Amino acid sequence: MMAQDEEQEVKTQLYDQFALIGKALGSARRLELIDLLSQSEYTVEKLAEESNMSVANTSQHLKTLRAARLVDVRREGVVAYYRLSDEAVFQTWQMIRDLGEACIAEIEWLTGRLFQDRDHQRLIPFAELLTMLEEASVSVVDVRPQREFEAGHIQGACSIPLKELPSRLPEIDKDKEVVVYCRGPYSTLADKAAKTLMAKGYSVRQLEQGFPEWRTQGLPIGSGLELIPTS
Repeated sequence: MMAQDEEQEVKTQLYDQFALIGKALGSARRLELIDLLSQSEYTVEKLAEESNMSVANTSQHLKTLRAARLVDVRREGVVAYYRLSDEAVFQTWQMIRDLGEACIAEIEWLTGRLFQDRDHQRLIPFAELLTMLEEASVSVVDVRPQREFEAGHIQGACSIPLKELPSRLPEIDKDKEVVVYCRGPYSTLADKAAKTLMAKGYSVRQLEQGFPEWRTQGLPIGSGLELIPTS
């Protein structure tokens, strides 16, 4: 039988290993990188661009996440693509978000500022959208960058990145209700898209969360580039 001192030493080492994850998650910028990587794999340069960080800082944060086994890397020649090591990494980020919203009043205030123009009555829950998709009574538009759409999207959705939306409005059927979605609850892409569509006379709603949340609930997803239905 292990001596008490030795047992305590092993337990301490065990908790030290768990603490690596806590330390890796203990950075606002690393949480943002996890949020981005939940959409698609990315190069360090593209992550730096999306997060408004320098390439050097982004690389250091990725190094910390890799050390905690939260991020993996895939190489194509000299190009490295980073991705989450497991779906559980995103689910842990979800739990942090939920806990923060439940415990920290400032989070509600900050999200209120971020989405001060949002019409919450236009938010649509997953179950309702799923029914509408089954009835083919809705046009679903993914306004994330195309790379993220190709990595995974709501089955039946079409890809019109926000930057392309003004020039591609004729592709969206005005006779159907339109549902737009993006990266998740703290992304403003869908809000901006909804505002553009409403100004042009479309009947539009927003998904209450984003694609990663849809995926983790086991709802129907597609991959690759799907064509917009013509009828």
